[in-house]
Amino acid sequence: MSSELKTFLKEITSIFESLDYVKPESIPNIDLYMDQVTTFMDTQLESTKRHPDDKILTKTMINNYAKNDLLPPPVKKKYSEEHLLLLIFIYYFKNILSINDIQTMLKPITERYFGKDNDINLKSIYEGVFSLEHEDMTMELKEIVRKYKVSQSTFKDVENPDDKALLDTFSFVCMLSFDIYVKKMVLEKIIDKFSEENEKSTE
Repeated sequence: MSSELKTFLKEITSIFESLDYVKPESIPNIDLYMDQVTTFMDTQLESTKRHPDDKILTKTMINNYAKNDLLPPPVKKKYSEEHLLLLIFIYYFKNILSINDIQTMLKPITERYFGKDNDINLKSIYEGVFSLEHEDMTMELKEIVRKYKVSQSTFKDVENPDDKALLDTFSFVCMLSFDIYVKKMVLEKIIDKFSEENEKSTE
């Protein structure tokens, strides 16, 4: 194994180890005011920030989510555990999906399970979705390493080390970007189909 690959593996593994989801047991089971909600989200998801001064969630964001029917209104200015769960879903979705797409997926979940005394509730859904987190992370890490190895061999015949370093990095970025592009297209197709089927069922 080359020293470059060892360095890359160390860096990417460190990134993956720093990433984490908000564990169900970490979510307060008492209602919170707006400032407490933003503080909680900033603390729990700090590792996902690109820059130290980035904001995970702001009051404006929360108000906009409520206006767009992504989030039920608070009760007496307080947000419940279920509100926090929805905000976490929204946080992850908003990096890749439009507000309309997020609304399409979350609205039936909210209507069916928010504030309802069902066997299935938002907490159990959250626990189920994120229970495979470790396995998914392991698979993603392996796939990123595979793409890195491929990208480093794409321009192996380039002799100038500066040119090769530039082209290797560009190749790696292209491979990762294409992967995201394809997955985003698949997501949009799934959401479009879900939306069509949901509209038919309500006719």
